[in-house]
Amino acid sequence: MVFRDVTHRQNINFLRRSTMTRSGGRILVDALVQNGCSKIFGVPGESYLEALDAMEDHANTMSYISCRHEGGACFMATAHADLTGELGVCFVTRGPGATNASIGVHTAFQGSTPLLLLVGQIARTHRDKEAFQEMDYRRVFGQMAKWVCEIDDAARLPELVNRAIRVAKSGRPGPVVLVLPEDMLRDMSTVADLPPAQMTPVSPSLPEMAKIHAILSKAERPLILLGGSGWSEAGYNTMIAAAEKHDFPVCVGFRRHGLFPNDHSHYVGNLGFGGAPIPNDYASTADVIVAIGSRLGDGDTLKFRLIKSPLPDNTLIHVHPGAEELGRLYNAEMLVQADPNAFAEALLALPALTSAAWVKGRTALRAQYIEMMQLPPQAGPVDMGEVMRYLNTRLPADTVMTTGAGNAGDWPNIYYSYRSYRSGLAPVSGAMGYGVPAAVAAKIESPNRPAVYIGGDGDFLMNGQELATAAQYGVNPICIVVDNAMYGTIRMHQQRRHPGRYTGTVLKSPEFATLAVAYGGHGETVTSTEEFIPAFERAWASNKLAVIHVIVGPDNFGPNMDISDIEPI
Repeated sequence: MVFRDVTHRQNINFLRRSTMTRSGGRILVDALVQNGCSKIFGVPGESYLEALDAMEDHANTMSYISCRHEGGACFMATAHADLTGELGVCFVTRGPGATNASIGVHTAFQGSTPLLLLVGQIARTHRDKEAFQEMDYRRVFGQMAKWVCEIDDAARLPELVNRAIRVAKSGRPGPVVLVLPEDMLRDMSTVADLPPAQMTPVSPSLPEMAKIHAILSKAERPLILLGGSGWSEAGYNTMIAAAEKHDFPVCVGFRRHGLFPNDHSHYVGNLGFGGAPIPNDYASTADVIVAIGSRLGDGDTLKFRLIKSPLPDNTLIHVHPGAEELGRLYNAEMLVQADPNAFAEALLALPALTSAAWVKGRTALRAQYIEMMQLPPQAGPVDMGEVMRYLNTRLPADTVMTTGAGNAGDWPNIYYSYRSYRSGLAPVSGAMGYGVPAAVAAKIESPNRPAVYIGGDGDFLMNGQELATAAQYGVNPICIVVDNAMYGTIRMHQQRRHPGRYTGTVLKSPEFATLAVAYGGHGETVTSTEEFIPAFERAWASNKLAVIHVIVGPDNFGPNMDISDIEPI
């Protein structure tokens, strides 16, 4: 009865809005609510005041998260999408607001993340006069978005919002930019709302699955690679069941943690960057690779060396929901356009493929992966290997681990055990500054789910100001800042190519623990390995946003690497 009452009220509201005269801002917000949008991340601007005002009437169903920088806001929207599988929505003003947000659009594009960026625009009558903050957003975002549309007619808002959402979530997901002139948002119009945008996922055909079964039945060294976006929790669980049924060894792509539980006996590591020696060594000699969801870019293939492009040495079966990605980089044995979740179901339905040779090979691979995870003593006053061992046992399985870019991110990207669905947030694009906003967004979405960020001193200060957003909304991520007083990844490359010449990479940072206190949080400074566990326990017990400043020293460049390990080339 409650469900029928709710549905009845929704229908009444739908009919009422269909006959009302509304502002463009109100029509826009109603269309977003109609499509299930629950959160918008942004920085307010005068170019979209009408939309901000309309959100007041949806305060019970939609939250506007006011951030401190548009780059942080767009990262939060991207992280929200990566964490939930929903559309991420970011709203910014024209000119500087839009260009600040562009880093999130690029990150969503390279990460195949469904994102809707809404940009307030100058009035239509001021176009082409170089008006205050005027830009042509089709040119600005044309290369980094799936579609850019400037809406001139308020009556078309329901139509174009639905189209934008469908484009963002269909095929290979990605970002869409809608540009909204401020006078259009003030225009009044009588236009009906539309039903929510519909998605049309593609399933593999029976003949395709029969051919895949025939290929795999002859394989001696198979490998399953999981990547991309669009995975549902049901698909995640189905993939686990399929791996168990067929005895597949399973790896994930670059920064695609959370697609398969790392503590599972069939998991053998992440492929590509950070995957040496396991599973990279195995992948280069695997006879059949089934890549599901990955577009097989350079991050997953170690710059196309593990799977040679355009003609691989392996028998490659490439499964992807976007037809435009199939055959783009590889002439594979089979190209299968399919939603990853639908393909996982079809894979599970195949007759069992297990063999004694597969079991032996998978068991050996898993043993090598576990051995790789046992880090030897690490350089510096704080042994980050010991830190990672502790975190792997201390943090609950549902913890969301976030990282930005740089060598410090390799500690969690390689040596943290991701044990639950969508438990890792990291930028496939390698964008610095993603990790802190991602941790804040994760806590805003699920306040009771732990969120921990690990990144370098350079990465942290790219968007550390978003701790103010965490404080404002009462959420408590824990940030572990690994401080080697430099832009470590770039210093590493300098040491290889120009030994002893370090222009631009030296950093002098503030006392990060004091900074946390300034935001109303908890701060700790760690200068030795023995100090870390008590510091972390105090941060955890504080129930506040926290920063743990871990000073590893200038010789530490990341896992298994100090300055003496970097050989000039």
